[in-house]
Amino acid sequence: MTAIDRETLRQLPKAELHCHLDGSVRPQTLLDLAAEYGVEMPRPDAASLGEFMTVRNAQSLEDYLARFEVTLSVMQRAEALERIAFELAEDAHRDGVWYIETRFSPILNVRGGLSTHDAVYAVTRGLERAERQYGVIARVIICALRDLAPDVSMELARLAVASRHFGVVGFDLAGGERGHPASRHARAFEYARTHDMACTCHAGEGDGAQSIREAVHTCCANRIGHGTRLFEDQALLDYVNDRRIAVEMCLTSNVQTSAAPSYGGHPLREYYEAGLNVVLSTDNRLMSATTLTDEYVHAADHLALPFADLARIAINGFESAFLPWQQRLDLIARARKAIAQLQSGEDGR
Repeated sequence: MTAIDRETLRQLPKAELHCHLDGSVRPQTLLDLAAEYGVEMPRPDAASLGEFMTVRNAQSLEDYLARFEVTLSVMQRAEALERIAFELAEDAHRDGVWYIETRFSPILNVRGGLSTHDAVYAVTRGLERAERQYGVIARVIICALRDLAPDVSMELARLAVASRHFGVVGFDLAGGERGHPASRHARAFEYARTHDMACTCHAGEGDGAQSIREAVHTCCANRIGHGTRLFEDQALLDYVNDRRIAVEMCLTSNVQTSAAPSYGGHPLREYYEAGLNVVLSTDNRLMSATTLTDEYVHAADHLALPFADLARIAINGFESAFLPWQQRLDLIARARKAIAQLQSGEDGR
């Protein structure tokens, strides 16, 4: 039983900065699209498919990532991408999320002849429709992949820059870390940065602090995805802290991939108490069978973070978003007002 009421944490205004589109598909949507496109799913109904897609006790990050082939099998058409993006933003809205950045690699959505540009536009159409309907602000981060050639990363960096007026706000590098250093993709990050595109980078999830060091110093990322093993390098931790580089933390996912030994053994609280700019995210709502509210509940239950600290982490999310600063200020002001109302027992929205 959480010391903080779950509904209070659902109503807490939240920003979701690390959420993979292809890891956050509804099971029923997978079945619907599979039937429409003639694709076979590993389970016949939504409940059993959702259970199958939930990764439990993965031996490695790569083991965790293997499930993505199932979702990608039905994410090869524009209408599918638009539907999945809309439903993710709809689910986020119901979860008390006011702002969400969803990330994906369009190079994985071209098997049926779709162009990477069309894949991006399909996703942004779905997000825009959700924003009109629900008011949730939704944007896109384009991911390069560590195991693909640096030229592909450059292509994706160019795509991100070219799509900045279509809801794309950032560039990322994802995929298995070990044996695939971020430094191989430094030119793509340089292109994104010199064209004024914000950057984040997965690091310190499937490899050690040296991976984070490359993300920070070679790729000059504005945020770090996961950063679970940052504690292994105190000098780097101090550097990240001093420069307010946001660390996008995903409790459930990190436990599943063994990046953290348990919820209670996750370094989130240690980082927070050291003053780091930490934010909470889901990573993959489907594979981790989680919501952002769940992640806040875990932080309250297993790390004994009080409501005031969780509210501060929520504000960190708005402050670290890849939105124009004035839009962030507006969201922060609204969020602080809602938090004050929650703390006084009033309705949070």
